[in-house]
Amino acid sequence: MEQKELLIIIPAYNEGNNIRRVLEQISGLDFGLQPDILVINDASTDSTNWIVKEMQYPMISQLFNMGYGCALQMGYKYAVRRNYRYVIQMDGDGQHDVCNVPVIYRKLKETDEAGNKPDIVLGARFRKDSSPFPVSRLKKMVYAMFRFFIRIMTGNQISDPTTGLQGLSRKAFLYYSKYNHFDDKYPDANIIALMILIKFRVVEVPAVMHARTEGKSMHSGLKPIWYMLRVTYSMMIIFFQVKVLKMDAEVGLKSADKI
Repeated sequence: MEQKELLIIIPAYNEGNNIRRVLEQISGLDFGLQPDILVINDASTDSTNWIVKEMQYPMISQLFNMGYGCALQMGYKYAVRRNYRYVIQMDGDGQHDVCNVPVIYRKLKETDEAGNKPDIVLGARFRKDSSPFPVSRLKKMVYAMFRFFIRIMTGNQISDPTTGLQGLSRKAFLYYSKYNHFDDKYPDANIIALMILIKFRVVEVPAVMHARTEGKSMHSGLKPIWYMLRVTYSMMIIFFQVKVLKMDAEVGLKSADKI
């Protein structure tokens, strides 16, 4: 099968007020490449499904609400089977400005002094050169805690450990697509820590993001407390598995066809 270049994955749950604008903005991008788009409709109960169908974009609709991580993993499996070289994932709520797409794509193709390309490019909100992004005091505390855990576990400094705006090499999303390699609900700081520990190359670029104006965040109500506890527990398990049990300890150093 001929290899395709770039797929943009958009997980969406009840984003009927946002998804049309997001798709129109992506289709208007002009950076020398027209990326393919895949919407993962996670059993939305609003107009998300009908808007994407009306706009005639490829979509996978899940029968039950499986969660953000499951939706993303469905997209990775699609990208593997359709033989894409790169994936960029972005949210369907409009927070991730489409101007980030060419920046992340170029970074994925950039080689370092040793001739290596990144496996994962994180679009970061909290670098000095990122656009301003307002967050609550509670979220600032959670982000600081996750940054601390990642630094202690890996030695790496990650400014935005919970960003959902990411670019992935084929090696990275091939690893994610396999059973038990990805968190089905909250794949955030825990998965970033995992990928650094098992020797995938993870870098950050400054990102332009906007506060949500329509719809409901998956971190509303008391969910942030459960989210924080689950991700923290997951990071502890990951550290034990990689450092003590040596599970997949250096898989990131292998080529994609050996993962």
